[in-house]
Amino acid sequence: MKKIEAIIKPFKLEEVKSGLAEIGIEGMTVTEVKGFPGVLVEQPGRSGLGAPRFLPKLKVELVVRNDLLGSAVAAIKECARTDRKDDGKIFVQDLLEVIRIRTEERGERAI
Repeated sequence: MKKIEAIIKPFKLEEVKSGLAEIGIEGMTVTEVKGFPGVLVEQPGRSGLGAPRFLPKLKVELVVRNDLLGSAVAAIKECARTDRKDDGKIFVQDLLEVIRIRTEERGERAI
């Protein structure tokens, strides 16, 4: 199992949800977050580095079976892309265990 965390622009959420639903993934957690891109740069007319400007983003978290990883990442990339700076990032992690609290199911059955 893998855990995917995607940082996306807020207006892309519905597209990402639809793209994931097309491959059978509907469960996810969405959190409002803020971030600033890359490296701080000098701003014209000001001395030194400018203060970071935090931009609103969404963090989409989901857990998938290993065989769905490639399709899920592809769907997120395709649906979240605007071809402009700060489209976001996707992080993939190995997941050791998943336990459904209500039924105590474990592993892929708990996804």
